[in-house]
Amino acid sequence: MPSHAQIQDPTPEPLRREQDHLSASRAALRAMRHDVEALDISDVTGNWVNAQILSRQIDDRIKALADLADTPLFFGRLDYLKAPGAEVAEGADGENFYIGRRHVHDAEGDPMVVDWRAPVSQPFYRASRAEPMDVRLRRRFGYTGGDLTAYEDEHLTDATETATTSRLLQAEIERPRVGPMRDIVATIQPEQDEIVRAGVTGTVCVQGAPGTGKTAVGLHRVAYLLYAHRDRLARTGTLVIGPNASFLQYIEQVLPALGELQVKQATVDDLVSHVPVRGTDSALTARIKGDARMAQVLRRAVRSGIRMPTEPVVVVRGSRRWRVPAYELEEIVRELAERDIRYGAAREALPQRIAHAVLVQMERSGEAPDDRVQDAVARNAAVKAAVKECWPQVDPAKTVLRLLSEPEFLAECARGLLDDDEQKAVLWEKPARGLGSARWSAADAVLVDEAYDLVQRTSSLGHVVLDEAQDLSPMQYRAVGRRCTTGSATILGDLAQGTTPWATASWDEALRHLGKAEARIEELTRGFRVPREVIAYASRLLPSIAPGLAPATSVRESAGALEIRHVPTAELDAAVLGACAQALGHEGSIGLIAADARLDALAAALDAAGVPYLAPGQETSAQARLTLVPASLAKGLEYDYVVLDEPGAIVDGEPDERTGLRRLYVCLTRAVSGLAVLHTTALPEPLRG
Repeated sequence: MPSHAQIQDPTPEPLRREQDHLSASRAALRAMRHDVEALDISDVTGNWVNAQILSRQIDDRIKALADLADTPLFFGRLDYLKAPGAEVAEGADGENFYIGRRHVHDAEGDPMVVDWRAPVSQPFYRASRAEPMDVRLRRRFGYTGGDLTAYEDEHLTDATETATTSRLLQAEIERPRVGPMRDIVATIQPEQDEIVRAGVTGTVCVQGAPGTGKTAVGLHRVAYLLYAHRDRLARTGTLVIGPNASFLQYIEQVLPALGELQVKQATVDDLVSHVPVRGTDSALTARIKGDARMAQVLRRAVRSGIRMPTEPVVVVRGSRRWRVPAYELEEIVRELAERDIRYGAAREALPQRIAHAVLVQMERSGEAPDDRVQDAVARNAAVKAAVKECWPQVDPAKTVLRLLSEPEFLAECARGLLDDDEQKAVLWEKPARGLGSARWSAADAVLVDEAYDLVQRTSSLGHVVLDEAQDLSPMQYRAVGRRCTTGSATILGDLAQGTTPWATASWDEALRHLGKAEARIEELTRGFRVPREVIAYASRLLPSIAPGLAPATSVRESAGALEIRHVPTAELDAAVLGACAQALGHEGSIGLIAADARLDALAAALDAAGVPYLAPGQETSAQARLTLVPASLAKGLEYDYVVLDEPGAIVDGEPDERTGLRRLYVCLTRAVSGLAVLHTTALPEPLRG
C-alpha cells in the first residue's frame, strides 16, 4: 500500500516534474486535435456518401480528443522493473507509463499518456505486493480541479515500506459529486477490473450490493470492449439499457467522458415501442402477462392460421401443366410448421418449396430448369394462392389485439398453459375494435415485441449492458435477449432491490429467460460509496427481503453518517425541511426521498420555504443541489446526503410488505456521505432498536 511521505516533501521538484509532464501532455493532446481539424478530405472521397461518413468520423474524433479542463488527463504512473534477462510486461522493459482516460502521443508518436484500457495499464489496477506484475512503483496523483497538486507512491517490490491506506484513493472515492454520474477509472478495484476486462464473447452477470460500483463497472466494460474490439462492435453495435429515463440521464456522461460517443442508451419500454402505451395493468395482470408461459401462448396465436391444404396446386407454363398433389403440399407445410424457424421465414420458404416440387417433375420429364425457372414458378398465381390459404400473412400487433380481446381465441391458445382465472386477468375489460382504439399497457407492448420476433427475427447487437436487471419480467428478459442473440451481455443488478411483482428470484432463472444460461455470475459485496454505518443499518432488512444474500461490507467510515429521528406527526414537514437545510450546509448533492404519495405535500413545503429543488435526472448546480425523489424512481441514483421521509409510508405504498421493504432498502442505500431518517410512525420491525 502507498506511503505518504512524499506528499509532505518540502522539495517541490518531483511534483513540479509531474506538473510539467501534465502541461506537455495537454499541449500534445491539443496538437493531436489540431491535426485532425486540419485534415483536408476533399480529394480522398469518391462520392458524397463517403464524404459524409468520413466527415462524421472526423467530427467524432475531434470530440473524443477534447481536453476537459476539470478532468485529470492522467491519474497514475507505472514504473516497470528493469533487470537484465528478466521477463517483464510486453513493451514495458524498465519504462514509465502515465495512465489516463485516453491515449496521448507526442510529435514523434511516442506515448505521453497510455489509455487505461491498454494491456500495459492493467497492473495499475491489479498489481499488489503479493503479485507486483513486474511493477516497481505505482504512483497515484491528486488533483484540485484540473491542477495536479499531490502524489503518492507505492513501492510494490520494497518489503520494508509500511503498508497504509491510500489517502488519495480514498479521497477520490469519497469526493462529493454535483451533477451526473462520473467515471471511476482512477479508482477501479481488482475485483471490478476483472469484470471490466472480461472477454467480448462471454456474458457476465454481476450481483452487486449497493455502493459496490456495479453500474460503473458495466459502463467501463463497454468502454473497454470498444477499445479492445472496436472493429467488431462498430459493425454490430452496443446498447446500454436502464430502468427509466431519469437513470439514463444520470449516467449519460460517463461514456462520453471516456471518449466513447456512439453507445446508444434506452429503456426496455423504448425497445418494444411498436405500439403506443396508453393503458395500465394491475399488478396481477402485469405479472401474468410477463410470465414466460406467454411466449408459448403467443407462438400458438401467431401460428393459429396455418392450414393443411386440401386441393392440389396446378402450375401452367406454356403448354404444360404441372400438378403438385394435396398430400405432397401437406408434407411441405407440415415439415415447415414443425421446424423451429420464424413464421415469416417459413412463409417466404413455402413458395420456393412448392416451386422445387414442380422443378423435380420438370427434370423427370427431361427438361433442365434453372434457378430463374424456380423463382418464376414461386411467383405463379396458383402458388401464391396456395401460400395465402395455407400460411396467411400475420400482423403481430393485430394478433396480440385479438388474443387480449377475444376470450375464445385466448382460451384456444392458452389451453394447458393458463388457467381460467389467469385468462380472465389477461383479457381487456373493454375489447378494442381496432388498433386505433387499443389502450396498450407496457406489458402488452412486450407481448407485441415477442410476436414481431416470432414473425421476423430481431436484429442482434454485439454487446448489451442491462442495468437494474432484477426488476425485469421473464418476457422482458426475452425482449432484451433478442437484442444480443449473437452477441454478449453484461447483466447488472441486486436481488435485494427487486421491487416489481415479478422481480427476479434467482440469476440462474433470469439468465435462462435471457437466453444466456452459460453466463458467468460474479458477486460484488465490497462497497466503496455507501458508508459502513448506513449499509449495516440497511442490511438489517436482508433476512426479510433476500435471505440468500450476504450483507455488503464497506470500506468507508463516516462519523455521524446516520441519524434516525422520531418526530411528532404535525412537525414532520418542518423537520424534513430542517434536515434538508442542514444537508445543504455540506458540499455535494442532496436527495430528499419520500413515498410517492408524500411528494405533493413535500413539494408544497419546499415551495413555501423558498427552497429550490430538482426532479430526478435534472443536473444539480450551485443554485440547486436538492432533488425531490419519489421512492419509485430512487433506484440506481446516488446522492451525497439523503433525507429519508417516513419509511413506513414507503413500505405501505407497495402492494405487499416484502416489496415495500425492498423499496425501503433501495432508498436507504442512496446516500454516500450521510443519511437522515425522519419518521412519525413506527419503523419496520427489522429497523427498530
